[in-house]
Amino acid sequence: MTGYRPPPGAFRRTATAVAAGALALAGAIALPATPAQAKTTAKGDVIANLWEWNWDSIASECTNVLGPAGYGAVQVAPPEESLKQSNYYWWDVYQPYSYSLNSRFGSQTKFAAMITACHKAGVKVYTDAVINHTAAQTGTGYNGTTITNKYSTPNWSRTDYHDSSECPTSDLTIQDYSNLTQVQNCELLGLPDLKTESDTVRAGIADYLNSQLALGVDGFRVDAAKHIPETDLAAIEGKLTNTTSGTAPYVFQEVYPGATPQPSDYYGTGDVLDFTYASKMKSAFQGNVSDLASLSSSGILPAADSVSFVTNHDTERNGLHMSYKDGDTYKLANLFQLAYKWSTPTVYASWEWTQSDQAPPNSSGMVTDTDCSSGAWYCLDRDTAVVGMVAWHNATDTAAVSNWQTMSSNVIGFGRSGKGFFALNNGTSAATYTFTTGMADGTYSNVVDGGKTTVTVSGGSASITIPAKGAVAFFNSSYTCTVGCGNAGGGSGDTVSATFDEYASTTSGTNVYVVGSIAALGGWDTSKAVELSSTGYPVWSGEVSVPVNTSFTYKYIKKDSSGNVTWESNANRSSATTTSALSLNNSWNVADADATDVTFHENATTDLGTNVYVTGSIPSLGSRSTADAIPLSSASYPDWSKLAIVPKSTSFTYKFFKKDGSGNVTWESGTNRSYTTGSSSGYTTSDTWK
Repeated sequence: MTGYRPPPGAFRRTATAVAAGALALAGAIALPATPAQAKTTAKGDVIANLWEWNWDSIASECTNVLGPAGYGAVQVAPPEESLKQSNYYWWDVYQPYSYSLNSRFGSQTKFAAMITACHKAGVKVYTDAVINHTAAQTGTGYNGTTITNKYSTPNWSRTDYHDSSECPTSDLTIQDYSNLTQVQNCELLGLPDLKTESDTVRAGIADYLNSQLALGVDGFRVDAAKHIPETDLAAIEGKLTNTTSGTAPYVFQEVYPGATPQPSDYYGTGDVLDFTYASKMKSAFQGNVSDLASLSSSGILPAADSVSFVTNHDTERNGLHMSYKDGDTYKLANLFQLAYKWSTPTVYASWEWTQSDQAPPNSSGMVTDTDCSSGAWYCLDRDTAVVGMVAWHNATDTAAVSNWQTMSSNVIGFGRSGKGFFALNNGTSAATYTFTTGMADGTYSNVVDGGKTTVTVSGGSASITIPAKGAVAFFNSSYTCTVGCGNAGGGSGDTVSATFDEYASTTSGTNVYVVGSIAALGGWDTSKAVELSSTGYPVWSGEVSVPVNTSFTYKYIKKDSSGNVTWESNANRSSATTTSALSLNNSWNVADADATDVTFHENATTDLGTNVYVTGSIPSLGSRSTADAIPLSSASYPDWSKLAIVPKSTSFTYKFFKKDGSGNVTWESGTNRSYTTGSSSGYTTSDTWK
């Protein structure tokens, strides 16, 4: 099928989620795995969609831009082997030839190195998973696979695809998009439709996704999810392993609006990309931004079930949504998305194009390195204003929208309950207005221009001049612009003690540090990070004097004897001081929004010099290691206790043991204990040595 070209309105994506399995402790019998369920990411983790960048360029961007800027994750193109043809269209990668991870973006080795680099920078990796179909065109793929029959590929045979017994149309293609059977059992644009109701197919797809999880992938965007029944997706997700950090992979799905199925049908298998949100952005920013006052009730998807975007690779080309060609208006829509409290936002960065089918810059099809200064790529993720707003977004966290003010059809402003204030001007000339900010009095730096200008708040109000097609934003924290800009910040004064406790297992010679957005935490400079004490290993602790009434972000790092730095993989953590001492309990790679606390109590008598420990099946409880077990406090002897940070809504097994002064270990008798956390906090166990 040479010259294959997807028509306007054709969309592709992919998904996955995972079951958490309980591990056995100290010779006890393992418990059954918990049912599969979608694992949502921490809201506030901005996703950088570096669409069709090669693996080397993404690794570099994670290290030098995304990590320092505070992005939570990077979304990357489909990593499988795909169709290779002389015209090298962008959509070739949505025609899988095999599930080999050698692709037009680089080898499997480079793919794995990219994941490692991103994790070291504290950035998760989500891949675009194409699992609804395989290639419509025959030929040779980027790893040398040759296909002469589209129903005969290295992974599948004809019986693994839908045929005339399941699809009612004469040519097996979808002809009526209001017919659910056709949408889910017939071929999208002639692409062979996998029989996902088959357990053989489900297992094969899961194997492909698990091969990525084994390399460190943190989640998936499900391509063409509406063409796969939700029950089939759930079954596939049930066959997935955990990520290397021990959590279920995050899943978000492409369900393009239409007669059937509906986005809400897929909330059970993950979040859903919100096409309506992007349409509302185009309508407002090409019309009246004052319309955004009613955005939350305008028909966009629920915040808890969706991922927002301003454009993507399909919709920027077919005119449905905005694109980089809309200039400052497009960038302004992205700044609003980062400022408005709703679902997980994405920032799309790709290449400039003159034809809709145009491939990314390449050499014989292999995508070449991204050069943001060449004019061939549009690197919105590293724009000064966008980087500033990622920091603003993280600092304002879950604070509600407040003090909404519509000054004109082109000028609006709103706060986030005293944590930050944002104003935009979509007009063609500068505009000056006095806004009620809800912020404490003081002088703040404008993060949109990297701190070149400031805003003074007096009596809660501020007179703000907003540039044409521009914005002004500030928040109540010390802020360090780390990518292509100067410093910005706000607030100083008296200090208060903040105690940091981090569970983190390490190898000999490696220590744990805390680093963050304020000067007391090194201003994100790892050479100025605060070293924590290992006295209570594996809980590392330290006390730092930080400014009162200040919001800040922070993260933990490991540093070995050679100075090599490894960042924890979760998004930046956020906190705020008052005038009282602050205590922060965390666990390596467990994001704050995904975390809860369990206080373990064990009634046990001991000899002098013998202590009691708890270890469990999950990484934050030592993964059954006696060396990385959590030491309990004897302050209320014989009740030994300790608060531990563990993932929410997670089943695990655990067990207590005693260790004497010589390191000899004695396990309590019986089988492993079990526990399941919910979505709240403050859990407690009450156990007695047996």
